[in-house]
Amino acid sequence: MKKIDGLEYLKLSKWNKFVYRFLSFFAAIPGKLLNLCKGIGKAVVKFFTGIGRSLQDIVTTFVHGDWKTKLSYLFMGFGNIARGQVLRGILFLLFEIVFIFYMITTGGYWLSKLPSLGTVETHTEMVKEQGRFGMVEVAKTVPGDDSFKILLYGVLTLFFVVAFIYTWRANIKQNKIAEQILKTGKPLKSGRDDLRSLVDDNFHRTLLALPLTGILVFTVMPIFFMILVAFTNYDFEHDGLNHLFHWNGLAGFKEMLSWNSGGVKYSAAFGEILTWTLIWAFFATFTNYFLGIFVAMMINKKGIKFKKLWRTVLVLTIAIPQFISLLFVSQMFAKNGIVNGALMDLGIISEAIDWWGSPTLARIMVIIINIWIGIPYLMLIATGILMNIPADLYESCRIDGASGWKQFSKITLPYMLFITGPYLLTSFTGNMNNFNVIYLLTGGGPTNTALSGTSDVGHTDLLITWLFKLTTGSNQKYYLASVVGILVFIVVAIITLVVYNVLPSVKNEEDFQ
Repeated sequence: MKKIDGLEYLKLSKWNKFVYRFLSFFAAIPGKLLNLCKGIGKAVVKFFTGIGRSLQDIVTTFVHGDWKTKLSYLFMGFGNIARGQVLRGILFLLFEIVFIFYMITTGGYWLSKLPSLGTVETHTEMVKEQGRFGMVEVAKTVPGDDSFKILLYGVLTLFFVVAFIYTWRANIKQNKIAEQILKTGKPLKSGRDDLRSLVDDNFHRTLLALPLTGILVFTVMPIFFMILVAFTNYDFEHDGLNHLFHWNGLAGFKEMLSWNSGGVKYSAAFGEILTWTLIWAFFATFTNYFLGIFVAMMINKKGIKFKKLWRTVLVLTIAIPQFISLLFVSQMFAKNGIVNGALMDLGIISEAIDWWGSPTLARIMVIIINIWIGIPYLMLIATGILMNIPADLYESCRIDGASGWKQFSKITLPYMLFITGPYLLTSFTGNMNNFNVIYLLTGGGPTNTALSGTSDVGHTDLLITWLFKLTTGSNQKYYLASVVGILVFIVVAIITLVVYNVLPSVKNEEDFQ
């Protein structure tokens, strides 16, 4: 696409300016993706370079360090204790003892089983037992390996090993720093100084320790576990307990992305659901956004009475749990629901409309009902922002003879887009994973018969609801669900990174500071 300078751009008509900006956005996407790949490449190079420097520093510290430092390589915290930093040294040594005890008792077992995910299945053996009339043979179930536990505790052990390596490296750094301080003739910090630092200078680290640990244990580790599941054959038949599952490489991705895998069109299902997911996210985001702004402007307009009443009525849709309201609305629009009954009583229709049975009608209905749910929330956000727009701007426009549309397009909308740009992005990605609205209204239906065998894919299914169906029902395919989760993450990450880097509120942040 040919790039034009500022003067040429100003000469363009409004329509041509819009087309130019629209095309420029998509033309910039390959460059943004290239920059992203370059950034990832630089990060990887920087990571391995850092590891190399760290290894070099470990060797140098051992060669030039004193005997206390050298013993600390084997006994963590020994150097700190020998130099008078008893509290710090005991903590290092205690962590090492706990790690060694865990690895000897259970950790080593889980790591040894991790490459195979188990070799002995649960089976039945005939054993002899003393009965009433002598020795008899009895069938007994002998428990074997549990692939699920092996993978779970194996991942936990790997994280513990990484934590130990990091702590061991910190122990080496502490010895190096202590040696350098003593050479300058300065005293080392005592245990009392360390405790005082935790509640004073480094109090922010003390406060963040527990939340960061929670994020690591309850967010990072499950994500890592879910990613590993994608490289196994974990499904209904291979549940890990009665029948072991094993590493399967990229077979899950091949099955998902192949056009016809064993007669099942997973690739076609993924492509169709992804297309509908993006369409749904677009309309669910922008219909709520612009209609929410419109409602906020109408309520805030001078001369409107009972403003608090209208806001309260709209906010009630937020106060009522979606689980209740959506299920109720779903029944209202059922074929034998009250909506069809009312329309037939009024003579508007002669037979009941199958609102959820038609693919096109069902998709339109979920978008419309989502507007009813989303407008109140956007109205509240827009109300707060509209109140902060300087009234002088509107007064100047009115003096210059600007129409209401001009005021909206030149002042209100640019201001709203600038402030709420990041929110729009997060709302779009959130709608891509909007499980409640789709599942509670339609359950993903009506069923798409053209995609038989793909866990009852429906015409209104999003990727998130399809993922749910892959993990429930009579034929769970957990590894395919994990593959879908990874692909959803890739799609969302690309959209987020590209759009985020072109948002005016990110590129021109200083304009509103």
